[in-house]
Amino acid sequence: MKIEEGINKSLLEILKKIREKYSEEVLWFVCFRDECTVAVKKEKIRDILKYLKDTPSLEFDYLVDLTAVDYLGFREPRFDVVYYLMSIKHKHRIRIKAQVSEQECFIDTVSDIWATANWFERECFDMFGIKFKGHPDLRRILMPEDWIGYPLRKDYPVYSNLGEKEWQTYKELKESAKAWKENETE
Repeated sequence: MKIEEGINKSLLEILKKIREKYSEEVLWFVCFRDECTVAVKKEKIRDILKYLKDTPSLEFDYLVDLTAVDYLGFREPRFDVVYYLMSIKHKHRIRIKAQVSEQECFIDTVSDIWATANWFERECFDMFGIKFKGHPDLRRILMPEDWIGYPLRKDYPVYSNLGEKEWQTYKELKESAKAWKENETE
């Protein structure tokens, strides 16, 4: 079976354009049921994503989601940062993946390309510990600032953030609530 068989023509054209412009950066691609995933080198992620957004025949104007996958124990590099893109005008979608190692756990921000990336990158940082170089406000968004670790990593402790210890902020809140309750009854 040829690669072209089973892929709709618009997706095939998108893949050809990406491969022509970024042949050295494309690691692999796969298509299944009209969804294509393209894995690229992280060093050119901004260029590739900007190209996908700004090229008139592509116009991936909507960043649907940005997340990560932890492949601990399965392969190196350990992480994939995954970008789900959609062109509202052309009604096509694509998934772009960039591999990020644990030793160099960073990738360039795309928050200036799509405003929604700002929040998605913060969530990805908060849950996986992947840093986004150039991000305007990279700090935790879901977990408290003093939280230890990254909850969606596969090596994150299952039962507790601090083993047998109680999280300090929670302990303070409980003590504060107890004091309020005592003052309320007086």
